[in-house]
Amino acid sequence: MPPRTALRLRRAHLEREWARCVADRAPGAATAVAPEVTQSWARALPAVSPARDSAPSADARWQDSPLREPVLACAAELRGIAEDAGYVAAVADAQGTILWTFGGRVMRGRAERVNFAVGGRWSEAAMGTNALSLALDHDRPASCFSAEHLVQALHGWVCYSAPVHAPNGKVLGVLDLSTTWDRSHPLAMPTVRGLVSALEGRLAESPLDLAPAGWSLHCLGRGELLDGGAPVPLRPRQLEILTLLTLHPDGRTPELLQEALYADRPVQRGTLKAEVSHLRRALRGGLTTRSYHLSTPVRSDARAVLDALSARDLGTALAHYRGPLLPESESPGIREWREVIEVALREAVLQSPQPDHVLAYLSRHPYDIQVHQHALARLDPADARRGVVLARLRKLLPG
Repeated sequence: MPPRTALRLRRAHLEREWARCVADRAPGAATAVAPEVTQSWARALPAVSPARDSAPSADARWQDSPLREPVLACAAELRGIAEDAGYVAAVADAQGTILWTFGGRVMRGRAERVNFAVGGRWSEAAMGTNALSLALDHDRPASCFSAEHLVQALHGWVCYSAPVHAPNGKVLGVLDLSTTWDRSHPLAMPTVRGLVSALEGRLAESPLDLAPAGWSLHCLGRGELLDGGAPVPLRPRQLEILTLLTLHPDGRTPELLQEALYADRPVQRGTLKAEVSHLRRALRGGLTTRSYHLSTPVRSDARAVLDALSARDLGTALAHYRGPLLPESESPGIREWREVIEVALREAVLQSPQPDHVLAYLSRHPYDIQVHQHALARLDPADARRGVVLARLRKLLPG
């Protein structure tokens, strides 16, 4: 079936599902519509009229946005893609308010008619289901094709969005590429991902004071506890204990925790108690006394990777992954969890059809021959990255 015909059929089917939803004022059991889309329809319908012809406006906040400098640094690339492919590029803040846009004259005019322009509010509460709101609400890349948009005025569009993160993981906003529905293309989302990676790279070069409140444990590739962004000094054994407790949210008995740390080594029970006491003081009492479990929330990159893999969201898992779990640790419990994470992530990468996923994994595991071969199988022959992967693979193969 020609691609244009397939797109037309998909749009027609979505229009029927959308019309049924609007008529009933609630989504039905629409099997061809993504769950996050129907859930968004249900949330937005009470407040957003599907007959709305454009987005409401808000004051622009571009001058003070942390995204301003990285976007301006990448503006030439964004403009080139928008002009060459017939897209409108847009950057919005974390509330969905558009801060910056660029497009050719024709596409810019179409976008302005629906207020896809600076100051336009594109949150779910303001404009219903759309790619920007889905990406922000779910903290992962999202697309919205034709009648997946709740507002009928957007049924002629297809949009691709991905959240932009600060170095500490905080969502700063979203990057979007939008065009008419008949120009939907499978390479649009990888392009958005690549642009977001470039923006996040710029942000990493100029760290911002955007530390999230609360406790954050970095245990992939290194070991560090942060309290609102400030490092908390812990000994390696205490980092192991905290890591195990974040991976066992229901807690561990002293016996199970001692076994996970020391196995059969003859270690006095008081040794473990002393380490736990120090950790409890560091957490300001956020660790119970008998059956050890955390009584205060601690974000963990290892837990985030596992949760994302359980949700089949490999992109988010790779975004949190920074290397093996506490790589210097020899504790049995840490080694066991390290293997679980490594095997689960690698298998997900080998099953992924997205070359960006494979290349992101290779940036952390550059000597994995099988993953290099998988990358070659997934990269388009015209993709310049293919040559780099092939050169690395030739160095790894014997002879």
